[in-house]
Amino acid sequence: MLMELVIAKFGGTSIGNGSRIKKAAQSVVNTYMAGKKVVVVVSAMNKATDDLIKIINESIGDAVTDKQNAEILSMGELTSTRILSGAIESLGVKSEYIDPYNENWPIITDSNALNAEIDFELTQEKSNELKNLVNQGIIPVVCGFIGKGKNGEITTLGRGGSDVTAFLLGHCLSADEVIIVTDVDGVMSTDPNKIEGAEKLDKITVEEMRDLATHGAQVLHPHSLKYKDPMVNAKIISFEKGDLSSRGTSIVGPFGDDMMKSATLYPEPIKVLALVGENMLKKQGLLSILTTTLAKNEINIFGISAGQNSITFFLNKKDANNAYHLLHELVVKNTTLSSLSLGKDISMVTIVDPDFINTPGVISILTDPLRENNINIVEISSSQTAIVLFVEWEDGKKAFELIKEVLK
Repeated sequence: MLMELVIAKFGGTSIGNGSRIKKAAQSVVNTYMAGKKVVVVVSAMNKATDDLIKIINESIGDAVTDKQNAEILSMGELTSTRILSGAIESLGVKSEYIDPYNENWPIITDSNALNAEIDFELTQEKSNELKNLVNQGIIPVVCGFIGKGKNGEITTLGRGGSDVTAFLLGHCLSADEVIIVTDVDGVMSTDPNKIEGAEKLDKITVEEMRDLATHGAQVLHPHSLKYKDPMVNAKIISFEKGDLSSRGTSIVGPFGDDMMKSATLYPEPIKVLALVGENMLKKQGLLSILTTTLAKNEINIFGISAGQNSITFFLNKKDANNAYHLLHELVVKNTTLSSLSLGKDISMVTIVDPDFINTPGVISILTDPLRENNINIVEISSSQTAIVLFVEWEDGKKAFELIKEVLK
């Protein structure tokens, strides 16, 4: 019977002091003694990276180079791996810390010092060295967040990089499970510090976790989920119990195609239905009245744009005439509303990319080619991972092709 392989990633809070490091080490040893192989990924100790950033700003300031920055910031992980590996050995199990200066270092990147791109093929190849250690009964403790460039230089994977390291190694080592150990007992229905009745979720899909993390949840870095192997189980647990077998919250499913960088052109015409009135945004419940009317008549809304004195709906052309008459009845009855209009056909292009949130100027990157080709944008709707462009109907296919070229 093959022994299960577990990747256990400990966040900064979970190793924030000596007693927590000892508890983390004990949980790893307990899992090992239960007959499982373990590879540990560790972040810098709580606030260590923030402290280093502050010191850099106060001592070097703008004169710091990217190379210096990467080397200094890596010190947090270099320290924590050594301490945790030592704590594991103090409990009677062989351990070896793995950093970029070690011949067994697995995470290979390009030479971008502060936001490095992973060379997946080389990383896959170098990960075999970790397998050899694990098969010898050794527990490797690997620096999270850090990479190694092609010329041997220190690089970093950006904020949340330790989560990336954990899922990447889970994939490369064909692990059975990736366990993210943090300061919460899994994913909650909302922030328990704000709502007392928040409940822990038993499971959450990769798509839901990505969106939750992208919109501010601090449990997991959204960028890391692109490396989640669908064959590898994953969960988020709290360090408090000191038990890697804790249930926590399971992350289920693969990183789907719809979460990758893509553009789609909606095949049917979209209609714009605009309502105007005085101080519409200050009228409580007005939007609910409008959307409820459309929902009761099974009319789907592709987008809503609200201004001080107007609300615009984007609807499928086949529903537009019905919606036009239904909302006109409300205009006649509601003194807040003055008039409405039904516009001409437009096209809808949807662009999805999990990295939008980390891409300054992404709107101009996507829209500049349209401007250069005299394509007018009727409306833009955006979130942290998706951008929807509405253009004139006759320009839809051209806009779509131009945007696909940008995404290549």
